Amino acid sequence: MVSPREHGLAPAQNDVPAARHTLGILTHLAAQRGPVPASTIAQALGLPRSTVYRLLGVLTELGFVLHFPEARRYGIGLAAFELSSGFSRQEPLARLGRPILASLVDKIGESAHLAVLHGRDVIYLVEERAPRRPALVTDVGVRLPSHLTASGRALLATLPLSQLRALFPDKAAFVQRSADDSAHPRGAVSSYRELSRLLVEVRAHGYAAEDGDVTEGIASVAVAVRDHSGWPAAGIAVTFARSSVPPERWPELAAAVEHSAAELSRRISGRAG
Repeated sequence: MVSPREHGLAPAQNDVPAARHTLGILTHLAAQRGPVPASTIAQALGLPRSTVYRLLGVLTELGFVLHFPEARRYGIGLAAFELSSGFSRQEPLARLGRPILASLVDKIGESAHLAVLHGRDVIYLVEERAPRRPALVTDVGVRLPSHLTASGRALLATLPLSQLRALFPDKAAFVQRSADDSAHPRGAVSSYRELSRLLVEVRAHGYAAEDGDVTEGIASVAVAVRDHSGWPAAGIAVTFARSSVPPERWPELAAAVEHSAAELSRRISGRAG
C-alpha cells in the first residue's frame, strides 16, 4: 500500500485533515459535469493550491483522478468508478435494511418492503412478510410505476420539481396498473397536475400513502430514506389490508415507518444509531 508519507503528505498527526481534503476533492469532482482546473477546486474548497496540487498528484497516481494536461484540468478516474461499482455489488441497502424491516414487522404485525427509484419505476429490494399475511405483488425484484405506489410517492416527493417534471413530461408517462392486468386501468394519478397535488400532501403529512392503486383492498404507507446529502436513497413501506387498518390509524403506522427510515438513513450514512 502506498503511504501518505511516501508521497510527501503531512505527518501522521495531520492525516485526518488530509483525508478530509482528499475526500472533499473527490466529492467536488464527482459533482461536476466535466473536468475542472485545480484552481477551481482550491477556490471551491477553500484550500491552498499547493495542497490541492499535492493531493491531486497522489489521486492521479492511484487512478482516482484523471489529469488532462493539455486542458490543465482534472476529472474523476476509473478507481473512483470502481468504488461505486463495489457499493452496488455489496447491496448495502438490502443488507442494512433487511434487519430494520424485520424489526418493523415484529413491531406492527404488518408486511414491509424496501424499494428504490429507477427512472419512473420503483424496484423492490427487500420484502419482510408478516405472519398470516397474504402474499403481495411487491416481491423482491418486482418493478412498479412509482406514481402508483406509496414508496414511489414518498421518493418522488423529495425530488426537485425540475427533475420530477423531466420524469413525467406528458400523460403518456403515467402508466396505469389494472386490477386484472387487462384493459381496465385503475389509479387516481394520471397527469402531472394530479401528481403535483398529491406530492404536496405527501410533503405536508410527512409520509405517502396509496389505497388500492396497486392491489384492490390493499393499502400502504411509506417514508423516504435519505442519504448523508439529503438525497432519497430508498423508500420503506408497510402494506396491509385496508379493512383491518382504517385510515385514522395510518399516521400511527407512518410514525413507526419513519423511525425505521431514520435508522436506515443513519446506517447508510455511516453513523451509529
